[in-house]
Amino acid sequence: MSGVARDQDVDIDLGQLVRAVWARRLRILAITLVGAGVAFAGAKIMSPQYRSETRILIEPRAPAFASTQQANDASAGPLMDELNIASQVQLLQSADLLKKVINDLKLYNLPEFDDAASGSAMSSILVKLHLKKNPLENPPEERVIDAFVERLQVYQVPGSRVIGITFTSKDPKLAAAIPNAMANVYLSTQSGAKLDSNSEATRWLEPEIEGLRQKVSEAERKVAEYRTSHGLLQTNGTTTFPAQQLNDISAELTRVRGDKANAEARAQAVRNALSSGEASDTLPDIMSSQAIQRLKGTESGLQSQISDLQTSLLNNHPRLKSLRAQLSDIRSQIRQETQKILASIENESKVADLRASELERQSDTVQANSARAGEDEVGLNALEREANAQRQLLETYLVRYREAASRADSNSSPADARIVSRAVEPVDPYFPKVVPIVVVAAVATLIMSAIVIMLAELFSGRALRPTDASPETIEAEAVVEEKHVPQAAPIAAAGKPVQPSMLAVVADEGDTIEDVKAAEDVPEDEPEDDNEFSVASVADYLTGSRAPLAIAISPTGENGSAATVSLTRMLADAGHRVILIDMTGSGYPTELMAEDPAALGVTDLLCGEAAFGDTIHGDRLSDAHLIPQGQSDVRRAMRGVDRLSLLLDALAAAYDLVVVECGSADVAGVSRLTRSRDVEIILSLPEVEETIFVALMTEFQAAGYERVLLMSGGEGAEQALGRAA
Repeated sequence: MSGVARDQDVDIDLGQLVRAVWARRLRILAITLVGAGVAFAGAKIMSPQYRSETRILIEPRAPAFASTQQANDASAGPLMDELNIASQVQLLQSADLLKKVINDLKLYNLPEFDDAASGSAMSSILVKLHLKKNPLENPPEERVIDAFVERLQVYQVPGSRVIGITFTSKDPKLAAAIPNAMANVYLSTQSGAKLDSNSEATRWLEPEIEGLRQKVSEAERKVAEYRTSHGLLQTNGTTTFPAQQLNDISAELTRVRGDKANAEARAQAVRNALSSGEASDTLPDIMSSQAIQRLKGTESGLQSQISDLQTSLLNNHPRLKSLRAQLSDIRSQIRQETQKILASIENESKVADLRASELERQSDTVQANSARAGEDEVGLNALEREANAQRQLLETYLVRYREAASRADSNSSPADARIVSRAVEPVDPYFPKVVPIVVVAAVATLIMSAIVIMLAELFSGRALRPTDASPETIEAEAVVEEKHVPQAAPIAAAGKPVQPSMLAVVADEGDTIEDVKAAEDVPEDEPEDDNEFSVASVADYLTGSRAPLAIAISPTGENGSAATVSLTRMLADAGHRVILIDMTGSGYPTELMAEDPAALGVTDLLCGEAAFGDTIHGDRLSDAHLIPQGQSDVRRAMRGVDRLSLLLDALAAAYDLVVVECGSADVAGVSRLTRSRDVEIILSLPEVEETIFVALMTEFQAAGYERVLLMSGGEGAEQALGRAA
């Protein structure tokens, strides 16, 4: 390629492609005009094709002389479903129907439907090369049918019960005549099928009806003979005589037993009145006796006379004695009449008892007769069921026979379809459309010409240019190169102060970040244990302990923060959901991981200037997530540091591990992050100094933090950074 090195990345120069096309615009225009002219000439040479269409509506239809009830039944019947319509489409394309149309219109005499007979040079060449079957090997009838099917299109109009019949031909009259002829043949075929069905039904039903009539007569005769021989005479059409007699006896027995119980109750009431000496004139049977009424009247008159004479005569006066004797005699007569009434009631009870006994005897006799009649009715019911079944079948056949016989005429069985739109002779040809063909050919020629020119520019190399290295690539290369450079000492050894944690602002708001004391230098020759304290070892430990929160302390500054970033990326590469929160004063983890160093972060969240979801970003070199340092004022943000515990709880529920890089923070600052002491404290010392490690270990354990880890960078951190890059 011109101007491009072989091992150099290249990009497509779109501007050069556009300039190349524009420079050859006259050539492209000429080629486009030539293509349009060729398309115009080809469209004019082609034979015009005409198309016409007939539409048929599929619906149930009743004969013209059908009654109102029959018409309503037909209209209320189920409409044809999609499968029925599809079946009618296939019927319209059947070979028998097509042959009838071809014969009626004598299409076999037209050259249009037998092109193979005349043949063509191209077809002859293909046949000789055995690339095409010789059409003359097929019978003429099949060749005509094949040509007919190629020009025919039968389809169902979507969402309706309408079938369209479309035919294409060089003759506009033939294009309109064939769909109409197909519709007429289809309707006559459907109507003829109905007539054939009715005729066959009539021929089959006649002997069946005659046989059924004999069977019904025989079955009814057997029922009558069986009923007579077994005495199963019906009284009211449904009940036999024994059953009716048993019902009458049962009703009479119930009435007699009621009369007996009533007589016994009346007699007991009279006895109670006589035995207790109570007045009996309140009893209905006593009050209804005429003799008792007369004696009661006489008794009342004598009592009145005695009462009147006692005022003027002495008690031993003969007149009073005579009246009292008469009163006593009257009362004796009343008692005697009462006894007679009691005897009469008791006689009624006895008569009722005798009547009940007689009825019970009759009931037993009738029940025995009824049981025998019930057994006989089993056979009678079987004969009646057989007779009823034969009678119903005969009635059904008679109805069907009358219907079939009434539709024996050709006009009585219309097809279940009607023509809703007949084909008319087309005026304009269906194909070719000259204007659309010319426009499409011109546009296609224009596009193909432009594509050919662009491909030529690309293959020549004139439209390629070398790509410039992006900032992300430069930074990634810097990280890869940095891991191979041995660090003799931390940043503090180079004369720069160790960057403190943002948590240092919480301890004393009067101090500035620059006033925080730097940590002591770490000697270069301190040996490190890659097996126990490497980044990989700490990552394996955190994976096994399933700790939700880890707080990293970097006393020596940015090299410790880099080791924490390496730990986070290593856990993310292992498939864990991990997020790092940058709480350092320098923002070095944000510089290593964030795509945008000015991204919203934890200070913006604490100051209320950013939403929680806006502060979470992805690592540019791994699948880990990051909450950067942010752009808001650290001192104002640290006034709300107590809210960080809620933030950590929410993140711990969403991630497998939450890593907080605190920089060179102390115990007081770390204690503000979380109320729990059950967290992992990681002392990130890439180059271990025993004095610093022991002092920090003692300080954190004295504050109640039991799980304090040492993480040295070394080879493990370099490998992690290398894999992430």
